[in-house]
Amino acid sequence: MFRSIQFGREICGDLTQAEQREWWLSNGKGGYAGGTIAGSLTRRYHGLLIAPLFGDMDRHMLVAKADATLKVAGHEWPLFTNRWYGDVIEPSGYHFLEQFRLEGRMPVWRFACAEYRLEMRIWMMPGEHTTYVAYRCTGGVAGPGPDPVTLSVNLLANNRDHHGSMAVRGSTASVLLMDDKVCIDWPKGRCLYLHTTQAEFEPRQQWYEGFQLLREQERGLAAIDNNLSVGHLTYTLENGQWVGFAVTMNERLRFDLTGAMDEFLEADRALISATENGPLKRAPHWIRQMLLAAESFHIQRTLPSGEEGASIIAGYPWFGDWGRDTMISLAGLTLVSGRLERARSILMSYAQLVDKGQLPNRLTDWGETAEFNCVDAGLWYFEAWRAYLEVSNDHDSLKQVFPVLQSMLKWHFKGSRYGISMDSEDSLLRAGQPGVQLTWMDAKVGEWVVTPRIGKPVEVNALWYNALRIMADFAERLGNSSTDYHRLADAVKSSFQRFHQANGHGLFDVVETPHGDDPSIRPNQILAVSLCHSPLETHIQREIVDLCARELLTSYGLRSLSPRDKAYCAHYRGGVADRDGAYHQGTVWAWLLGHYAWAEYRVTGDAAAAQTRLATLEDHLHNAGLGSISEIFDGNPPHHPRGAPAQAWSVASILEAWWRLEQVKHHTRLTRNEWSATQRRT
Repeated sequence: MFRSIQFGREICGDLTQAEQREWWLSNGKGGYAGGTIAGSLTRRYHGLLIAPLFGDMDRHMLVAKADATLKVAGHEWPLFTNRWYGDVIEPSGYHFLEQFRLEGRMPVWRFACAEYRLEMRIWMMPGEHTTYVAYRCTGGVAGPGPDPVTLSVNLLANNRDHHGSMAVRGSTASVLLMDDKVCIDWPKGRCLYLHTTQAEFEPRQQWYEGFQLLREQERGLAAIDNNLSVGHLTYTLENGQWVGFAVTMNERLRFDLTGAMDEFLEADRALISATENGPLKRAPHWIRQMLLAAESFHIQRTLPSGEEGASIIAGYPWFGDWGRDTMISLAGLTLVSGRLERARSILMSYAQLVDKGQLPNRLTDWGETAEFNCVDAGLWYFEAWRAYLEVSNDHDSLKQVFPVLQSMLKWHFKGSRYGISMDSEDSLLRAGQPGVQLTWMDAKVGEWVVTPRIGKPVEVNALWYNALRIMADFAERLGNSSTDYHRLADAVKSSFQRFHQANGHGLFDVVETPHGDDPSIRPNQILAVSLCHSPLETHIQREIVDLCARELLTSYGLRSLSPRDKAYCAHYRGGVADRDGAYHQGTVWAWLLGHYAWAEYRVTGDAAAAQTRLATLEDHLHNAGLGSISEIFDGNPPHHPRGAPAQAWSVASILEAWWRLEQVKHHTRLTRNEWSATQRRT
């Protein structure tokens, strides 16, 4: 297994640096785990096991920490760090941290305590709400004797919504010792089980109050949490022998510590090896690391029909699955790694969710009616199908979904929710009503929609034109008439020229707003170049790419607004209102960099140069969400990472653009049979 993410004392021994770097794991069932390499909690979402209790996204903090202390001959070394109210650091276990690395996706710590070296590993089992923690000590460990080497682990649990915080006055848990496990039972909750290797377990009921959550404090949110110690595990260590435990919601878990570790690592190796015969065989290590990160966003969820379906988590730690994000991310998270069946499963799952021509904007945590305040998710659905069929040539699935796609277009012709409809005079799409956010620039504070964009948004109509051309191609594939789709697409292309501003100012962001045409320089116009079917002539495409380069391009993505605009916000920080107010007013979005790179190639023909745009993110994989890409960055240098530390469409758009550019560079187009072989190996 390659190692592309690794830190020594210079990072591990600096608390500020160590707390800025976070590891994240997921299990494909909505559960996850995460923390800092220092071992301190800085988010309400940091924990060893966060899992849904009663619904697919009803995620609760179940286990927050496992604080380990190495003991020998009267000496003690705390291997954990806690930050308490008032910025008190006690203990400072990061001082003993000699190295941290990701082995594939698995976080690995190595502590140096006198002559002893202790390694700790954490992983989650795919498809199970189970987290494993393993320890191995080397160097001077002789085993049981007059001065045995022991490891004491304090297990801190909780039972709160992962968005919230726990009050000390909350109820405690019942801790029941069973024959082969420990049951931790919260009132009105679900039992959590602890499995372990040979260890002494001492039940506890002690609240630890006042954990200070630094990242929540920076976000202007409640920043104090409390956790309940439910017991201590004590291990007697022998040289090189693994010990450890699993916390799980699976009562019948077959506990095999080293077997589970090998299984997790082998899955990562298999994923990488499955891509070695395609365009990714020449991929650098950072792209391979992102392939592993891509796996973290896939989930299974229950559909309204009661069937099991597939979806994509928009980001960790706080996002669920969003229709728009899922469709934008699909190609990069599935097709790049040859996961054709997974791509098909997601597409067919969302076919069941179509309502009045729209895909849901957000699938809710508690299973309530999905939210449909979204004009573009359904249009991205056409693009996701196009990308899938380009690789798979799966006409059977196309035939099955074609009536759904037809009905989606019909709803756009006659009108759907929130004023979404085609203007019969110019064939462009209009959308919007006061108080509702419909495009991807969807920040809202109370009743304030920060960027309302009521009218005819530029990227929505680029997607509309793209969808019509795609539908014409689909009709031809199935032997149906495509004339009406082409005729309408031609009309949209003609009308789309209204977006073009004179004097090299690119495209209007929205035309026919309540206040006239909006000339704001935003990155939405890049999609009119990057999508498969562009409604623009080549010289205008070049003009747009040049404008975005001058005004919006940064190392990590495109700014959401030109710095010359009076509404520009240079930094994304402060409380909720401040952050949401800056969200689309200059903040850099990484997912747009993939579209910029592909657009740049389309106007220059230089795939290698376009690919170098993406390589600037390699260093970022060593910061924030390790091995992944953050949601957003500050608009001004040095472009600090902000928002969710691991975001699906950030990872997906970079992977997809790199993959497509690599195919262009080496003229490699895998045939359907070659992709099928890759899928079977995966």
